[in-house]
Amino acid sequence: MSKSQTPLTYRDAGVDIDAGEALIDRIKPLAAKTMREGVMAGIGGFGALFEVPKRYREPVLVSGTDGVGTKLRLAFDWQRHDTVGIDLVAMSVNDILVQGAEPLFFLDYFACGRLSVDVAAAVVGGIATGCELSGCALIGGETAEMPGMYPDGEYDLAGFAVGAVEKSAIINGRTIQAGDHVLGLASSGAHSNGYSLLRRVLSLTGAKPDDSFDGQKLGDVVMAPTRIYVKPVLAALAQFGPSIKGLAHITGGGLLDNVPRILQPGLQARLHSSAWTLPPLFDWLKTEGGIESQEMYRVFNCGIGMVIVVPSSEANAVAENLRQAGETVYALGEIAECGDGDAQTVVI
Repeated sequence: MSKSQTPLTYRDAGVDIDAGEALIDRIKPLAAKTMREGVMAGIGGFGALFEVPKRYREPVLVSGTDGVGTKLRLAFDWQRHDTVGIDLVAMSVNDILVQGAEPLFFLDYFACGRLSVDVAAAVVGGIATGCELSGCALIGGETAEMPGMYPDGEYDLAGFAVGAVEKSAIINGRTIQAGDHVLGLASSGAHSNGYSLLRRVLSLTGAKPDDSFDGQKLGDVVMAPTRIYVKPVLAALAQFGPSIKGLAHITGGGLLDNVPRILQPGLQARLHSSAWTLPPLFDWLKTEGGIESQEMYRVFNCGIGMVIVVPSSEANAVAENLRQAGETVYALGEIAECGDGDAQTVVI
């Protein structure tokens, strides 16, 4: 290097350390709002420390990791970054909830080519909101600025949740039997699944985020954050215990593929399409995309974000408990025998 040449810095290579530190300063107060029992060390250390609450006698740790899928493409295109963090948390905490687990803490991973502190802070703000809604602590994560890996204005997002459940209270669906009732909790929209098909319909129709749709802007409907079911479902579990035999988070695979995951071979969930009205977004997707009903049920949640299986004798009480907690609850159908084959869902 000649004496007249300016020495290279990390910023010259595309990484702004000062921006990263500025982001950490923005994140710390957001994370502080999520602190809860068990946090020993959080944001800022090399590793986060969490002590399992002593009220657990035989704690089993339950973990889940997920992303937001191609919903991020719309976040980039429509400049909507404040709610995808809620989606990120929801996908993992709802997944571990179905085994009866209480979410304890959450870690996030945010990767980009060039760090925009404002965009990253908006995303992490959503993550913090999701953690507050689910009662878990945001205790760490990673922000990676990697020039040349992502186009300007784009990023990748992943999350990881850890929860705990008493060994004797794990929900596994093994006690589900013919005659049990199936309840459904309403979704807040498409949540974070099926967006490749949803975006295809948007492209075919030329629909724009500012278009009027069912009294709202289409962008608000499409980007509505995933509903987090943690607090009302945990409260119902505390009251009804083993009467809640099975829980299914309706994610990728829709109603047809997710409910069978909690059923034993030879059983089927018989869901009645007349039990709930297809929300306007799904009705629009079905009509405008020319999508067949079975494909809709296999790709989207179609308005049902969580399924609960209970004995027929407890169905009304569990449903009323969840309604009192603010959930919209549908009596979807029942469990029936279907021979010796694999478990299945049928919508009739």
